[in-house]
Amino acid sequence: MTGLEPVAKKRVGSFSLGMGQRLGIASALLGDPHTLILDEPVNGLHPEGVVWVRNLVRFFAREGRTVFLSSHLMSEMALTADHLIVVGRGRVLADAPVADIVARAAGTTVRVRSLQATRLVELLSGQGVCITSTTPQLLEVSGTTAQKIGEVAAAAQLVLHELTPLSGSLEDAYMALTQESVEYHSTGLDLEHLDADLAPSSTEGTTR
Repeated sequence: MTGLEPVAKKRVGSFSLGMGQRLGIASALLGDPHTLILDEPVNGLHPEGVVWVRNLVRFFAREGRTVFLSSHLMSEMALTADHLIVVGRGRVLADAPVADIVARAAGTTVRVRSLQATRLVELLSGQGVCITSTTPQLLEVSGTTAQKIGEVAAAAQLVLHELTPLSGSLEDAYMALTQESVEYHSTGLDLEHLDADLAPSSTEGTTR
Protein backbone atom coordinates (compact mmCIF):
# COMPACT_ATOMS: atom_id res chain seq x y z
CA MET A 1 0.00 0.00 0.00
CA THR A 2 2.84 2.42 0.73
CA GLY A 3 4.87 1.59 -2.39
CA LEU A 4 8.01 0.54 -0.49
CA GLU A 5 8.21 -3.03 -1.81
CA PRO A 6 10.97 -2.17 -4.35
CA VAL A 7 13.25 -0.97 -1.49
CA ALA A 8 12.39 -3.78 0.94
CA LYS A 9 16.04 -4.91 1.06
CA LYS A 10 17.49 -1.45 1.71
CA ARG A 11 18.57 -0.20 5.12
CA VAL A 12 16.18 2.28 6.65
CA GLY A 13 19.05 4.67 7.35
CA SER A 14 19.46 5.21 3.62
CA PHE A 15 15.83 6.25 3.13
CA SER A 16 14.97 9.76 2.02
CA LEU A 17 12.63 11.92 4.08
CA GLY A 18 9.70 10.97 1.87
CA MET A 19 10.53 7.25 2.08
CA GLY A 20 10.76 7.61 5.85
CA GLN A 21 7.28 9.12 5.89
CA ARG A 22 5.95 6.17 3.90
CA LEU A 23 7.68 3.76 6.27
CA GLY A 24 6.11 5.48 9.28
CA ILE A 25 2.67 5.19 7.71
CA ALA A 26 3.33 1.54 6.88
CA SER A 27 4.28 0.88 10.51
CA ALA A 28 1.07 2.54 11.69
CA LEU A 29 -0.97 0.32 9.38
CA LEU A 30 0.52 -2.97 10.55
CA GLY A 31 -2.02 -3.38 13.34
CA ASP A 32 -4.97 -2.68 10.99
CA PRO A 33 -6.11 0.15 13.30
CA HIS A 34 -9.63 1.52 13.46
CA THR A 35 -8.23 4.92 14.43
CA LEU A 36 -5.22 6.28 12.58
CA ILE A 37 -3.27 9.33 13.83
CA LEU A 38 -0.88 10.98 11.37
CA ASP A 39 1.33 13.96 12.21
CA GLU A 40 2.30 16.04 9.12
CA PRO A 41 2.13 12.95 6.88
CA VAL A 42 2.96 14.79 3.63
CA ASN A 43 6.16 16.35 4.94
CA GLY A 44 8.99 15.51 2.53
CA LEU A 45 6.74 13.89 -0.06
CA HIS A 46 6.77 14.89 -3.72
CA PRO A 47 3.43 15.74 -5.41
CA GLU A 48 2.61 12.11 -6.28
CA GLY A 49 3.24 11.14 -2.66
CA VAL A 50 1.02 13.94 -1.40
CA VAL A 51 -1.84 12.74 -3.60
CA TRP A 52 -1.20 9.17 -2.40
CA VAL A 53 -1.54 10.21 1.27
CA ARG A 54 -4.68 12.17 0.47
CA ASN A 55 -6.27 9.17 -1.26
CA LEU A 56 -5.08 6.80 1.48
CA VAL A 57 -6.76 8.68 4.31
CA ARG A 58 -9.94 9.06 2.28
CA PHE A 59 -9.90 5.30 1.63
CA PHE A 60 -9.70 4.55 5.35
CA ALA A 61 -12.40 7.10 6.13
CA ARG A 62 -14.73 5.51 3.58
CA GLU A 63 -14.13 2.18 5.32
CA GLY A 64 -15.61 3.70 8.46
CA ARG A 65 -12.32 4.29 10.26
CA THR A 66 -11.35 7.51 11.99
CA VAL A 67 -8.30 9.36 10.66
CA PHE A 68 -6.76 12.22 12.64
CA LEU A 69 -4.42 14.45 10.63
CA SER A 70 -2.25 17.01 12.38
CA SER A 71 -0.99 19.59 9.92
CA HIS A 72 -0.22 23.26 9.36
CA LEU A 73 -0.77 22.95 5.59
CA MET A 74 -4.19 24.53 5.25
CA SER A 75 -4.31 24.09 1.47
CA GLU A 76 -3.86 20.35 1.91
CA MET A 77 -6.39 20.14 4.72
CA ALA A 78 -8.93 21.92 2.53
CA LEU A 79 -8.58 19.10 0.00
CA THR A 80 -8.44 16.23 2.49
CA ALA A 81 -10.37 16.86 5.70
CA ASP A 82 -14.12 16.96 6.20
CA HIS A 83 -14.03 18.19 9.81
CA LEU A 84 -11.56 20.51 11.52
CA ILE A 85 -10.46 21.14 15.07
CA VAL A 86 -8.34 24.28 15.37
CA VAL A 87 -6.27 24.62 18.53
CA GLY A 88 -4.49 27.78 19.66
CA ARG A 89 -2.56 28.19 22.91
CA GLY A 90 -4.17 25.06 24.32
CA ARG A 91 -7.74 26.15 23.57
CA VAL A 92 -10.12 24.75 20.96
CA LEU A 93 -10.87 27.68 18.67
CA ALA A 94 -13.08 25.81 16.22
CA ASP A 95 -14.66 22.37 15.95
CA ALA A 96 -16.83 22.11 12.85
CA PRO A 97 -17.02 20.90 9.25
CA VAL A 98 -14.48 22.57 6.94
CA ALA A 99 -17.17 24.32 4.87
CA ASP A 100 -18.76 25.84 7.99
CA ILE A 101 -15.46 27.19 9.28
CA VAL A 102 -14.63 28.81 5.94
CA ALA A 103 -18.15 30.24 5.57
CA ARG A 104 -18.17 31.78 9.06
CA ALA A 105 -14.80 33.44 8.54
CA ALA A 106 -15.35 34.62 4.99
CA GLY A 107 -18.94 35.78 5.16
CA THR A 108 -21.05 35.92 1.99
CA THR A 109 -19.84 37.79 -1.07
CA VAL A 110 -21.25 37.41 -4.56
CA ARG A 111 -19.69 38.70 -7.77
CA VAL A 112 -22.27 39.99 -10.24
CA ARG A 113 -21.63 41.13 -13.80
CA SER A 114 -24.37 42.87 -15.78
CA LEU A 115 -24.79 45.63 -18.35
CA GLN A 116 -27.62 46.83 -16.09
CA ALA A 117 -25.53 46.94 -12.92
CA THR A 118 -26.69 50.44 -11.95
CA ARG A 119 -30.33 49.35 -11.89
CA LEU A 120 -29.40 46.22 -9.95
CA VAL A 121 -27.66 48.32 -7.31
CA GLU A 122 -30.86 50.31 -6.82
CA LEU A 123 -32.88 47.13 -6.34
CA LEU A 124 -30.41 45.41 -4.01
CA SER A 125 -29.53 48.35 -1.78
CA GLY A 126 -30.98 47.93 1.67
CA GLN A 127 -30.28 47.10 5.27
CA GLY A 128 -27.33 44.80 5.70
CA VAL A 129 -26.40 44.73 2.00
CA CYS A 130 -23.03 46.19 0.99
CA ILE A 131 -22.19 46.71 -2.68
CA THR A 132 -18.83 47.68 -4.14
CA SER A 133 -18.01 48.23 -7.79
CA THR A 134 -14.61 48.02 -9.47
CA THR A 135 -15.95 48.59 -12.99
CA PRO A 136 -19.30 49.95 -14.20
CA GLN A 137 -20.56 46.45 -15.00
CA LEU A 138 -19.03 44.46 -12.13
CA LEU A 139 -20.38 44.35 -8.56
CA GLU A 140 -19.35 42.58 -5.40
CA VAL A 141 -22.33 42.16 -3.10
CA SER A 142 -22.21 41.06 0.54
CA GLY A 143 -25.02 40.58 3.02
CA THR A 144 -27.24 38.52 0.73
CA THR A 145 -27.07 35.34 -1.33
CA ALA A 146 -26.59 34.55 -5.01
CA GLN A 147 -30.04 32.98 -5.06
CA LYS A 148 -31.73 36.16 -3.81
CA ILE A 149 -29.75 38.34 -6.22
CA GLY A 150 -30.80 36.11 -9.10
CA GLU A 151 -34.44 36.29 -8.02
CA VAL A 152 -34.32 40.11 -7.82
CA ALA A 153 -32.71 40.33 -11.26
CA ALA A 154 -35.23 37.92 -12.79
CA ALA A 155 -38.19 39.80 -11.33
CA ALA A 156 -36.89 43.02 -12.88
CA GLN A 157 -35.98 41.25 -16.16
CA LEU A 158 -32.31 42.18 -15.80
CA VAL A 159 -29.75 40.13 -17.71
CA LEU A 160 -26.87 38.78 -15.62
CA HIS A 161 -23.65 37.68 -17.32
CA GLU A 162 -22.12 36.38 -14.08
CA LEU A 163 -23.43 35.40 -10.67
CA THR A 164 -20.62 33.83 -8.65
CA PRO A 165 -20.58 33.19 -4.88
CA LEU A 166 -17.08 33.98 -3.60
CA SER A 167 -15.72 31.87 -0.78
CA GLY A 168 -12.62 32.52 1.27
CA SER A 169 -9.87 29.98 1.64
CA LEU A 170 -9.31 27.71 4.61
CA GLU A 171 -6.01 29.50 5.13
CA ASP A 172 -7.86 32.83 5.47
CA ALA A 173 -10.26 31.25 7.96
CA TYR A 174 -7.39 29.75 9.95
CA MET A 175 -5.55 33.08 10.10
CA ALA A 176 -8.71 34.83 11.31
CA LEU A 177 -9.32 32.20 13.98
CA THR A 178 -5.76 32.18 15.32
CA GLN A 179 -4.80 35.85 15.06
CA GLU A 180 -5.00 36.25 18.84
CA SER A 181 -3.19 32.95 19.49
CA VAL A 182 -0.06 33.42 17.39
CA GLU A 183 3.04 33.01 19.53
CA TYR A 184 5.47 34.85 17.27
CA HIS A 185 4.22 37.87 15.34
CA SER A 186 6.29 38.88 12.34
CA THR A 187 6.64 42.51 11.34
CA GLY A 188 5.22 43.83 8.09
CA LEU A 189 7.44 43.69 5.03
CA ASP A 190 7.95 46.73 2.83
CA LEU A 191 7.73 44.81 -0.45
CA GLU A 192 7.94 47.94 -2.58
CA HIS A 193 11.21 48.94 -0.92
CA LEU A 194 12.45 45.36 -1.12
CA ASP A 195 11.72 45.18 -4.85
CA ALA A 196 13.65 48.40 -5.37
CA ASP A 197 16.64 47.02 -3.49
CA LEU A 198 16.63 43.77 -5.48
CA ALA A 199 16.17 45.37 -8.89
CA PRO A 200 19.36 45.21 -11.02
CA SER A 201 21.00 48.58 -11.41
CA SER A 202 24.17 49.82 -13.01
CA THR A 203 26.21 52.96 -13.36
CA GLU A 204 28.91 53.76 -15.88
CA GLY A 205 31.83 51.44 -15.21
CA THR A 206 30.12 49.78 -12.24
CA THR A 207 27.62 46.94 -12.07
CA ARG A 208 25.92 46.01 -8.82
